[in-house]
Amino acid sequence: MANVNIKFNNKDYLLSCDDGQEESLKKLTKFLDKKYSELKDKLGNIGENKLLLITTIKLIDEYFDLKQKVTQQKIKLEEISQKFKEIRHLAIEYKKDKESEIEKLNIELENFKKTIEENNTLYESMLDKTTKSLEKIISNTESLSKIQ
Repeated sequence: MANVNIKFNNKDYLLSCDDGQEESLKKLTKFLDKKYSELKDKLGNIGENKLLLITTIKLIDEYFDLKQKVTQQKIKLEEISQKFKEIRHLAIEYKKDKESEIEKLNIELENFKKTIEENNTLYESMLDKTTKSLEKIISNTESLSKIQ
């Protein structure tokens, strides 16, 4: 345990604290002394005990206000976190839907390519047959012409 000399309300006190907490104790005491002095200046000399009680009540009031604000911020943070989770879930579902849609479109594209290839082959075959038929007709026509 460490001993610390502090000054409060223009009086010296010797307090004990855990080792390494000396500076923290000095800061806290300085803060308390400042609050106490502010109230003493504002309210006058109404007695040390009463002034200490009022100082304590004001500090506790500030503490509870801060605690309430922290609680409200935690609630807001939780709401934001929940909204983020919902948006993340929606984004994942949207991605899955789009991936599925892309997969279906790729299958349709492959089927369309096959249909085009088949039709192209059929078209070429028809052109070949038509060309051969025309060549036969021309050949027959020429033959007929020679005969006459």
